[in-house]
Amino acid sequence: VLIDLINEIGETLKPDGTTEEKQQAGSDVARFFYLMRHHDTAMDFDLELATKQSDENPVFYVQYAHARICSVIDKAVQQGITLPIGEGLRKGTLVYFHLLQHPKELALILKICDLQNEVARTAEDYSVNRLTTYAIELARTYHSFYDSCRVIQPDQPELSQARLALCEATRTALRAALELLGVSAPNRMDRAERPA
Repeated sequence: VLIDLINEIGETLKPDGTTEEKQQAGSDVARFFYLMRHHDTAMDFDLELATKQSDENPVFYVQYAHARICSVIDKAVQQGITLPIGEGLRKGTLVYFHLLQHPKELALILKICDLQNEVARTAEDYSVNRLTTYAIELARTYHSFYDSCRVIQPDQPELSQARLALCEATRTALRAALELLGVSAPNRMDRAERPA
């Protein structure tokens, strides 16, 4: 039964976690895995994959992208690099967006902008699997950007600020997609990090 599956996944993923943490982890994975398939498609639930804490597990991969962004932004704040928020960000005040010219940056911008189209398509045909696919693709595009473009560069504060704004936009899009799916967007996940 579904509750047994959720409990088993939660116990495997969070053996030392609270009951609530186990329930959340199990629920996130089960929900995401079920929503990855079109509603007309039969599904074989891969429990081994569902309990992996690696990039092979699509839930972990997407949630880790969100947590990685949170970590990058926290590090930037600790180093005194500020990110304009609210009205300043919306108007582009003091954000050097014109510096975002790397192909990985441009690909990420395009993928972020595609969220509204995916939501509209999902509303038209009820294919929620579009949103799981979008979340995975956005995470993949972000990880690719992150591996190619160092975000925090003290010797280039303008570029750092522009890339931080791009990170924040990605975080917002990832969180929105996960919220639509009913899946949590954790701010921290344990994994080895390279410098931001």
